[in-house]
Amino acid sequence: MPDFPLRKLSVTVEEICHEGGPPPATPRLRGAVLAVVKNPFAGGYTPDLQAAMEDLRPLGLMMTDRLIAALGGPDGIDSYGKGALVGAAGESEHGALWHVPGGYAMRERLGESRAIVPSAMKVGPLGGSLDVPLGHINAAYVRSHFDAMTVWVPDGPKPDEIVLALAMAKGGRIHSRMGGLEVWQVTGEDGLR
Repeated sequence: MPDFPLRKLSVTVEEICHEGGPPPATPRLRGAVLAVVKNPFAGGYTPDLQAAMEDLRPLGLMMTDRLIAALGGPDGIDSYGKGALVGAAGESEHGALWHVPGGYAMRERLGESRAIVPSAMKVGPLGGSLDVPLGHINAAYVRSHFDAMTVWVPDGPKPDEIVLALAMAKGGRIHSRMGGLEVWQVTGEDGLR
């Protein structure tokens, strides 16, 4: 059984008051939780990785709980995303291990969430950044919630580590005015609309 020892955990929350236009009635909250873990697959090729996703499940749930708490509870969280930055001795497929444990943890804790959890992963250097995509939790076509949160850990990932990321937000982009499906029009039946 692979082991992913946790070296560091970081939680950050942004309160966005405006982006050059008039301040909204309520600031937008956007947050991320990052875990720096040892990559048990670094330095070699492992043909079968899928079983290791289950080993990351408890970490996904713990990170989700921390992020929801940092955002003041689940009420109002309406967008999410995930990502992984793999150290140089690993491969992007090691970041793909995060798809199920990261995505399903957020779905489990947030309840009704039908849309796909947007994801990004890459191999990167120490202190490298990752743009974690965000999308509406019930309808992928809600343009106001197309967003990204740039995250990084100054001392990670080391070559044999992975930075695992979850991101959530309360509300769409400040001053969104690109049209398309509006939040009030979401039916939440198919994950798209």
